Amino acid sequence: MPLQSLNPATGDVLRTFEMWDEEALRTRIAQAHEAATLQHTLPLEHRLLCLRKLASLLAEESEELARAITQETGKTIGASTAEVARCADACRYYAEHAVRMLAPELLPGEGEAAYVQWSPMGVVLAVLPWESPLWHAFRFCVPALVAGNTVLLKHATSVPQCSLRIEALVRRAGFPRGAVTALLIEDRLVETALADDHVAAVSVCGTEATGRALAAKAGWQLKKSVLHLPGNDPMIVMPSADQDAAIAAVIEAICKGDSIRRVILHSEIYTAVMGRLIAAVESLSVGDPLREETRVGPVGTPDALKLLEEQVTVAVTAGGRVLTGGTRMVGRGNFFEPTVLADVPRNSAVARDAFSGPVCLLFRAHDLQDAIAIANDSPMGRAASVWTKEPAEQQQLIHGVDAGLVALNALPADDPRLPVGGAKRSGYGRELGSQGMREFMVAKTVSLGK
Repeated sequence: MPLQSLNPATGDVLRTFEMWDEEALRTRIAQAHEAATLQHTLPLEHRLLCLRKLASLLAEESEELARAITQETGKTIGASTAEVARCADACRYYAEHAVRMLAPELLPGEGEAAYVQWSPMGVVLAVLPWESPLWHAFRFCVPALVAGNTVLLKHATSVPQCSLRIEALVRRAGFPRGAVTALLIEDRLVETALADDHVAAVSVCGTEATGRALAAKAGWQLKKSVLHLPGNDPMIVMPSADQDAAIAAVIEAICKGDSIRRVILHSEIYTAVMGRLIAAVESLSVGDPLREETRVGPVGTPDALKLLEEQVTVAVTAGGRVLTGGTRMVGRGNFFEPTVLADVPRNSAVARDAFSGPVCLLFRAHDLQDAIAIANDSPMGRAASVWTKEPAEQQQLIHGVDAGLVALNALPADDPRLPVGGAKRSGYGRELGSQGMREFMVAKTVSLGK
């Protein structure tokens, strides 16, 4: 069955690939296993050298890579360029700090001396979405590779060229053949890959349904799983906040299409901020994502566009008001108007849903505790953004909001130094930081005796 790479801005076919059958998949898994065996024998210094080379390749080829991301996902060229830079930064960070992260840990106590050393698990399967195809891969792959693992990349079928570029970059950086393998397979073969005896674990960044299915499969096979699932991320803005900065952050989130979804405004500033926000959204330029001046590009796939359209319709049916936008744009490509909704009942299913596109929902909070209650009124808990200059409010918000990451007076953002991961139904496990590296390592306790 052919696999087509489509340009979401035009609908044009960029390239066509042949899908692998099960025999080809098992051959590639066996190669990844051989590479894992080799990785385990190579000194850490070798892997760090390869990682520095990988950072250099990303920097040197940034323009070409950013264009490839934009052509397959519809992200603006500025956002894609920033994505490539973030990948290079992650390589540099782990190249500098991996020795410390992987050092044996001496266990304190009297009597017998003991320590913990960290060993790679082997072959790890990564199931990834179309959004941010390089970054979602690199934030997982870089610590996994440095730890000595090898990776099978199963991206969404809409970004095969990005996936293949990652495989090629890793190989050109000097890692063994099979260290990263882009899987050109149908979704039905993902469970086949996970069931292979050579595959030790799985990391899923995708829908809740995908996470549940693969976590259940991994659990049945007694294999480690880490889930990074969608969020319905809240942003709380209190009266003392810098309104200019807060509004700019909301606009940035709408343009990115994959961050903050629910904007919770204190009643004292609700009307004023709402008016300024509507004006700012209506001034956004929508169009060709390869043009530097474009702020909002198309949604990545036709299915994602259809889902977004349905979600907005359901929100309005539930009682919500469209303050601006709200419709699919006529013409070629998967374009949707930048949209702000208000008065969506907070107990409605759509208010608790995950959106993927240029849409945000406004909520009015009567006080701080009401804002926290609205923020937590979701089964998801990926990240949150809280805006206030009052130290007492800051502490209450940080401790009160249920999320895997809380950003103060800023948007949540991945940083190689900081572990990221969700709470509640946004998943479990962490990526980045030393915690992310150790998710797919075995903690081996060594007792030295007397």
